[in-house]
Amino acid sequence: MAIYQYRCAECGPFDVSRPIGTAGSSETCASCGAEASRVFTPPRVGRASGSLGRALEAQEASAHEPRVVRRVPEGPRRPAAPADPRHRRLPRP
Repeated sequence: MAIYQYRCAECGPFDVSRPIGTAGSSETCASCGAEASRVFTPPRVGRASGSLGRALEAQEASAHEPRVVRRVPEGPRRPAAPADPRHRRLPRP
């Protein structure tokens, strides 16, 4: 079910719940019985939380405010040498 908004000239805006895709261009106002025209509004989407929300915010911000890189990022680090001296004699890839 979706919530569609209509605006009556005399009573103002009101919401109607209908299955998706079945809303008409006009609806009868429940208060006064006059024809009310449909108002197109943005969808009411829930806000993502956690890491998805942070990723979406970063993506949105980068479109208008890209991060400035001040130095070249470091490359991948080499793994630390093993503490056991016997590991040095093992074959390397």
